[in-house]
Amino acid sequence: MGALSHLRVLDLSRVLAGPWSGQILADLGADVIKIERPGNGDDTRAWGPPFLKDTNEAAYYLSANRNKQSVTIDFTQPEGQRLVRELAAKSDILIENFKVGGLAAYGLDYESLKAINPQLIYCSITGFGQFGPYAKRAGYDFMIQGLGGLMSLTGRPEGEEGAGPVKVGVALTDILTGLYSTTAILAALAHREQGGSGQHIDMALLDVQVACLANQAMNYLTTGVAPRRLGNAHPNIVPYQDFPTADGDFILTVGNDSQFRRFAEVAGQPQWADDPRFLTNKLRVANRAQLIPLIRQATVFKTTAQWVTELEGAGVPCGPINDLAQVFADPQVLARGLAVTMPHSLAGSLPQVASPIRLSETPVEYRMAPPLLGEHTQGVLQRVLGLEEGDVMRLREAGVL
Repeated sequence: MGALSHLRVLDLSRVLAGPWSGQILADLGADVIKIERPGNGDDTRAWGPPFLKDTNEAAYYLSANRNKQSVTIDFTQPEGQRLVRELAAKSDILIENFKVGGLAAYGLDYESLKAINPQLIYCSITGFGQFGPYAKRAGYDFMIQGLGGLMSLTGRPEGEEGAGPVKVGVALTDILTGLYSTTAILAALAHREQGGSGQHIDMALLDVQVACLANQAMNYLTTGVAPRRLGNAHPNIVPYQDFPTADGDFILTVGNDSQFRRFAEVAGQPQWADDPRFLTNKLRVANRAQLIPLIRQATVFKTTAQWVTELEGAGVPCGPINDLAQVFADPQVLARGLAVTMPHSLAGSLPQVASPIRLSETPVEYRMAPPLLGEHTQGVLQRVLGLEEGDVMRLREAGVL
């Protein structure tokens, strides 16, 4: 039994941030019911190629909907609204990412559902939150990465070839919002279990993006100077970036002065550690323009594998720059079981990236592959709402399901 197997989640969200949160809860054992539009479903079902072999199941959709049940309901129709309200009345958590006020027209907003289920934890995920001058705007990850400052920090420095803002290679703002939403949901559950009621959670992609600027935000707030793009370099630590090798590149992450001394010895340049320009991290940051070229001149004489082996032996953090084929072939990734395979009704089998959550008493279970559109409609409506088979057939004929 999973840690959250006593909970039911109604997932009205689509694309990534909401579904990511729903998948985390599902991996932890929650009974997650994904409500989708009849005929089309979650937008990401069509976001391909690539698709799972011999199917029309998009890889994007398959990344965020494991362990869920798909129920198709058209809640623009009164009968559909009634079904969703009845499911919400029997649920602990609801996740939605419609525009602000978008569900009120169907009687599916927080205040409407709170009236029938005061214990419901209702998580709304939007681009800009439930209030403020941008509240009515749609928000997408790429746009928020730009508006929220992340792209101003990502990319090659001004003056270098290829300089300019660059987005992160995955929809990181969506992922982080899904993680923060899950944290908020679990906090609301803890409150409810201590005798409190349900509550409304207001999550905004912009809020999450700004919060996750972390040290860079504090670099600005404490100085009034906006950090600039440094490519792969770190604003507060030197050396902490990529360097060329005889056969490629590697990453060097020196976190303190003793590590720098050991690195200098391995590099055959022990005098660097005693150079008054490089004695401390503060000095190395101030004099990075002098130090970095010296290191780059030294690192090209050994292969990536040689550097990794020698520096690891000296206790200096470093590593290669892997593509995804190398990632999933890495011995540590293999040992941790970060790729799993699940049965799939159309393809026979489905590869998945494992959950990183490891609980000793209630481990994550991989119970169900991401569902086909409407795969569980009849079963859920019969099991949860007690509908008869004839009721389901009537609703299908009316276009509600």
